[in-house]
Amino acid sequence: MVKWTDFERATIQDIFSKIDYEVVGPAAFSRCLIVYPWTQRYFGGFGNLYNAAAITSNPKVAAHGKVVIAGLEKAVKNMDDIKSTYKDLSVLHSEKLQVDPDNFNLLADCLTIVVAGQMGAAFTPEVHAAFQKFLAVVVASLRKQYY
Repeated sequence: MVKWTDFERATIQDIFSKIDYEVVGPAAFSRCLIVYPWTQRYFGGFGNLYNAAAITSNPKVAAHGKVVIAGLEKAVKNMDDIKSTYKDLSVLHSEKLQVDPDNFNLLADCLTIVVAGQMGAAFTPEVHAAFQKFLAVVVASLRKQYY
């Protein structure tokens, strides 16, 4: 079980109360597909992913980015039991979708960049550390089924 400080808990909740889900999710997911093009192989049904412009304007990419943020919101609401919260999602990604678990880290890194850009100067080293810890717990929970 992860131990959260009061600062970490408050910081994570604050971040998710301030970010624009309609912007952050699609931007982070698009960035992941652009910067790490091999991640596109899981999204063959999304249509044209041939270049950055096609990816950023793709409505299916934007919709999935929002799904990712909604999934993270579940973790925020269940910070004391993220592993159980993501149990079914971990099974889905490992057994049915067969997603390379390293891709979760790549998406987390892209999300961090987008959130930092949205927050600006408020994304202090302390806030960054709390956010990284949160994402590390989420990624570990998603990877749980792989072991």
